[in-house]
Amino acid sequence: MNVHHFLAFDLGASSGRAMLGSLEGDKLTLTEVHRFNNQMLLLHGHYFWNIFSLFCELKTGLTKCVRELNIQPESIGIDTWGVDYCLVTADGHIAGLPFAYRDGRTDNSMERFFSLLSKKETYELSGIQFMQFNTLFQLFSAYQSRLETLKIADSMLFTPDALNFLFTGIRKNEYTIASTSQMLKPGKAEWEYRLFDVAGIPHDLAEEIILPGNILGPLLPEVCSETGSDPIPCIAVASHDTASAVASVPAEEGNWAYISSGTWSLMGIESPVPLVTEEMLALNFTNEGGIDGTTRFLKNIMGLWLIQECKRKWDAGTTLSWSDIVEMSKTAPPFISLVDPDDHTFLNPPDMPEAIREFCRKTEQPVPATMAAISRCIYDSLALKYKYTLDQIEKAIKKPVEKIHIIGGGANNRFLCQLTANATGLPVIAGPVEATAIGNILMQARGLGYIDSLREMRQIVSSSFANIQYLPSGVRDWQETYLRFKLIVQSIKP
Repeated sequence: MNVHHFLAFDLGASSGRAMLGSLEGDKLTLTEVHRFNNQMLLLHGHYFWNIFSLFCELKTGLTKCVRELNIQPESIGIDTWGVDYCLVTADGHIAGLPFAYRDGRTDNSMERFFSLLSKKETYELSGIQFMQFNTLFQLFSAYQSRLETLKIADSMLFTPDALNFLFTGIRKNEYTIASTSQMLKPGKAEWEYRLFDVAGIPHDLAEEIILPGNILGPLLPEVCSETGSDPIPCIAVASHDTASAVASVPAEEGNWAYISSGTWSLMGIESPVPLVTEEMLALNFTNEGGIDGTTRFLKNIMGLWLIQECKRKWDAGTTLSWSDIVEMSKTAPPFISLVDPDDHTFLNPPDMPEAIREFCRKTEQPVPATMAAISRCIYDSLALKYKYTLDQIEKAIKKPVEKIHIIGGGANNRFLCQLTANATGLPVIAGPVEATAIGNILMQARGLGYIDSLREMRQIVSSSFANIQYLPSGVRDWQETYLRFKLIVQSIKP
């Protein structure tokens, strides 16, 4: 039986990796080829991504695969976080470093935009959750401030589109990543130009939208020369990392929800149609594009960012592993202090532990004084926010969810997985951890004709990777705490 090799580049807001996928029949195996850090650059008061450094890291991954492992992949595919973009000039130059979504220039952009078009109309036109860093508001802010690079911009390419362009010279906007922008019609691979007009965005800044699985083109000659690779195709996978992750959920039939757990926690369901109603507007749910016409109906939750930022602050005085933090949090009593992970003060504070303490002061709770207490507060609060979001999902779809699949890096955190089962009262199935890379790889295989359907992709995941099931316990204690958590969330004014 032939073995087919594919190289997935999976970039998150804190790290990236090159993962080699080897498909033999219905079995997929993974090999990590290269891993690297990614972080925002603070330059003259603004936060940016170093797109050129990321491109170099991806080429390093391809070089290692070809020259060190002696494996020539049949294709490459790239997925990244959502909303951020590069501007490209007519003669093919990237016009400056792209802004990072946590940059503060969009702090008041939504309010200014809604003075021109109501929140209700904006939601009806896009179906996307309102977050100040959505591409629509980023571009609106850029045009309002007359950003100089816009004067020479010919194209807007989302982060994976821009990296695809650097590899191939081809400019396209892939559907799933474009759907995070709040600039598409709900459930359709079509730009909503009414939103462009309100924001002052030229229509021709956007490129043609292509669906996942499309072959963009071969690698440029200079990339092949530098890496030693053949001119293999670059495939537009489900380029938004969550879209790739959801494609690899090892789910069967039934009413299931997912949590794609990493820096962000994306919690939702796979829906055949967008759910765009006044009720969903009030609950601030999003309808992002998925594979094969599906919609990712979900809520963005601030996720493991809180503990990542605490660790970054704590590492200045000591060296802690992630397992150290988990074990330490187990020693602290539960439910003493709780926070809303999505409070705006946690978006990008200079000192996350202090931001958590300040939230507790503001809500008249005991202020966590130790690393153990702070980390326990975060884990308890995340599990409770999943319960809070689950209630909203069940209200939207008018039927109960039967189980939750946790995929991504957070599936490794056994403590948080068990807390999630306890808080929600549902069985939690954790895995695969490398869900995003797996979805990326299997979409490459599908693009080259080795896989026929999303169903077949999920069958391969089920037969290739083990998962762990967590059953709920101590549900009564969580029910009482949940009532207190809801009061805390609902008492905070935006």
